[in-house]
Amino acid sequence: MTHQFRIGVGVFGLGYVGCVSAACLALRGCQVIGVDVNADKVDMLGRGVAPILEERIGELAAEAVAAGTLTVTTKARHAVARSDISLICVGTPSTPTGELTTAFLEQVTAEIGVALAEMDRWHVVVYRSTMLPGTCESLLIPMLEQLSGKRAGVDFGVCVNPEFLREGTSVKDFFDPPKTVVGASDSRTAETVMALYEDLPGPRYVVPISVAEMTKYVDNSFHALKVAFANEIGAICASLGLDSHDVMDIFLADTKLNLGSAYLRPGFAFGGSCLPKDVRALNHIARHNIVDTPLLGNLLRSNESHLQRAVDLVIADGRRKVGIFGLAFKTGTDDLRESPLVELAERLIGKGFDVRIFDANVALSRLVGANRTYISQRLPHIGRLLSDDIDAVLGHGEILIVGTCASEVSEAVARCSPDQRVIDLVRLPDARKWRDRESYTGIAW
Repeated sequence: MTHQFRIGVGVFGLGYVGCVSAACLALRGCQVIGVDVNADKVDMLGRGVAPILEERIGELAAEAVAAGTLTVTTKARHAVARSDISLICVGTPSTPTGELTTAFLEQVTAEIGVALAEMDRWHVVVYRSTMLPGTCESLLIPMLEQLSGKRAGVDFGVCVNPEFLREGTSVKDFFDPPKTVVGASDSRTAETVMALYEDLPGPRYVVPISVAEMTKYVDNSFHALKVAFANEIGAICASLGLDSHDVMDIFLADTKLNLGSAYLRPGFAFGGSCLPKDVRALNHIARHNIVDTPLLGNLLRSNESHLQRAVDLVIADGRRKVGIFGLAFKTGTDDLRESPLVELAERLIGKGFDVRIFDANVALSRLVGANRTYISQRLPHIGRLLSDDIDAVLGHGEILIVGTCASEVSEAVARCSPDQRVIDLVRLPDARKWRDRESYTGIAW
């Protein structure tokens, strides 16, 4: 659905959220300027090539660039001067204790604040980045006011507009959101930001800024809780010889008392750039405010236990050659940040296993930004381990670990020999048949 309004939007940060937001807003009729400090990302998107792997994003980016509704730059001041809204989508990684790292937020905010000082018209600064409640009002708004010499809510608007995009389906989620949440400094700002999502489905909420900040943490922590709950139920069922998915089918049939089925199918540990980070952050908030939260406090421990189950299954087999199918945290993406499969590979390598890995979406030559940084820091020897030959990995492994639902992986594993151990972390399409094989083990069924 393309709209005819030509509001100018500068999108700061061209990772998963920023790139998808930029392309989708351009399709909806906005004049979008993408901004990033990473020259590789800017160059790629400027040529109409999406710097991320995501369903439909390639064609949308190419279409928007060709139409002239999406341009790119490395200069923040240029983007602010030529737009009505600055949409900030930079990363907010957490420390191991959960404290938020605001360095990227502060850097972009400072650049925008300086640019605002030179403007004589209304401008809205919108934060899509996930941040702890109070961050915007206690840190970012004062920065904007000090550097611009202007007042938020009077001379310019500020908004927190959390996103609810799932990697792998983020374009679909943008156009069919579960809800739209706007925490704004003033009513004019709220109306301006809501107009970006005009005609999109789902309930719409205008709330205080701190409420909007908290919303994302509640969502992601509950998603993590559901994954951990399902996996623990799966582990118990597996120990009893039961198929946990049969059990969960019955559980999920009750839509009066139990919630929707998302994240409640036993599988592998959760990961990615959001769930682990946001659980840590919420626990950090609780500790800071002296609130005892044993349930939330043990979610990451539960997730760690589930990951260790996979390690233990490999060790118990006794053989040393391992083929891993999948490295990204989720099928359909190339995102390696906090991927449990990366952690699994690291642990096996550290224990002396001979590991080979296949993931069609992860090619070292084309990884940029956070993914390239993550892979160089966490698995610097990944080039030696990664293979683009699925049959070579299949033939290498005495133990085959299935960590992706990709069809080519299912087809390849189906060709394995009877003496190859298959450890299924994702539940293969024919898992019911596989369960009859002595050489097959489902991690939670």
